[in-house]
Amino acid sequence: MRRAGAGRRDPGQRRRRHRGHEARNGDPCALGASPGTRRCDRRCGWQCELSAVSARGEPELTVAEAAGIADRLRAAGRRIVLANGVFDLLHVGHVRYLEAARALGDVLFVGVNGDAAVARLKGAGRPLMPARERAEVLAALRAVDHVVVFEEDTADALVAAIRPAIHAKGTDYTAETVPERETVRRHGGRVVIVGDPKDHATRDAIQTIVERFARAR
Repeated sequence: MRRAGAGRRDPGQRRRRHRGHEARNGDPCALGASPGTRRCDRRCGWQCELSAVSARGEPELTVAEAAGIADRLRAAGRRIVLANGVFDLLHVGHVRYLEAARALGDVLFVGVNGDAAVARLKGAGRPLMPARERAEVLAALRAVDHVVVFEEDTADALVAAIRPAIHAKGTDYTAETVPERETVRRHGGRVVIVGDPKDHATRDAIQTIVERFARAR
């Protein structure tokens, strides 16, 4: 008779296994941590912590860090997917987009526009959440492997650095309206449109909050 609780893993252990993709891919060290760093010393086995936390202890990677990880992933034969956006006030449309993007490959990088870029793209009062907090929320999602904050208005430089096999964009785009499409193709990737219809938007959520609180006064 098996003892009560035998064979069970605590939730934290399950989380670690998912974040590093050790169970899926066999060699945790091939998936982003360099041997000899504090995140991996080749003695860690299944406990290797390959989360979206960079060597600086932050939830987001720099573009240079992401490029290095992507190089090792490609060498290990992994298919890299890149998604990007503002992700200010995360909603279900974002989650469905990222889940669909993750299903296209082995590892999902998510690019997040920096605060100055969001202000240029979205206007006064945005973002509501600073880039570091948006990155931390994204890094906690099951579908997301690595988060990268970039400062440009488009993700062209990030695409060139990571060179994803697939650049996943939401359904508010077509394959021919994605701003980074030529950069993706130039680096051997392809654009794929994923996610549910564009029925959710942060601006709509903001408007709903403003109207409801105004009525409550």
